[in-house]
Amino acid sequence: MISGSGRTLANLLEHAERGTSRAHIAMVVASRPCAGEELARGRGIATIIEPREIDAARLEALAREAGASWIVLAGYLRRLGIPPSLVNRVVNIHPALLPSFGGEGMYGRRVHRAVLDAGCKVSGCTVHLCDDEYDRGPIIAQAACPVLDDDTPESLAARVFELECRTYPVALEQLLAGRVRVEGRCARIVSE
Repeated sequence: MISGSGRTLANLLEHAERGTSRAHIAMVVASRPCAGEELARGRGIATIIEPREIDAARLEALAREAGASWIVLAGYLRRLGIPPSLVNRVVNIHPALLPSFGGEGMYGRRVHRAVLDAGCKVSGCTVHLCDDEYDRGPIIAQAACPVLDDDTPESLAARVFELECRTYPVALEQLLAGRVRVEGRCARIVSE
C-alpha cells in the first residue's frame, strides 16, 4: 500500500527480483494517483486507487481479492481499519525510532524536522506491526544512524531511507518465515 513516489515499493521489488525475498507483490493499493502507482502498473502488478480511508471490511476484501496473507505499507499515509483476520498481518516502516516522532501527520519531512528540532543525536527507522492507531503496534526491528550537526531534514531523510532499504526487507523475511512471535504489544524474533 502506497501514497507517493514508490521508492520503498521499488526497493522491495528489487529484493524480490534478486531472490533475496520470498515475498510476492500480488497487488498495489495507492491512496491517490502517484509515481508509485505508475511504477506498479509499469511492472504489470495489479494496481488500484482507493482514495478514501479503508475500513476493516474493505481491507479484508482487498486482501482476499489479491490472495494476500500480508499487507505491507510502503509509504501509505492513511489510517487503516484492521479486521480480525489481519491482526498482526499488517506491517509498516516508519522513518523514526518509535515510539518517538510517530502519530497522525508524522511522515516524511515532518518527522525529520521534528527530530532535528528536538535536538536528537540519533534517528533511524522502525518496522512494526500495525494496529488501529498511527505508528503503534509491536516493534519488529529498528535501525539507527547519527544525527549530524549540519543535518537538514533532507540529509537526515536520505540517511534514514538507506537504513529503511536494508531493514524493511530483512524484517519482512523474518515475518514471512514465521520467526516473529507477538505477545501482547511486544514482538520478538525467534530462531527456527
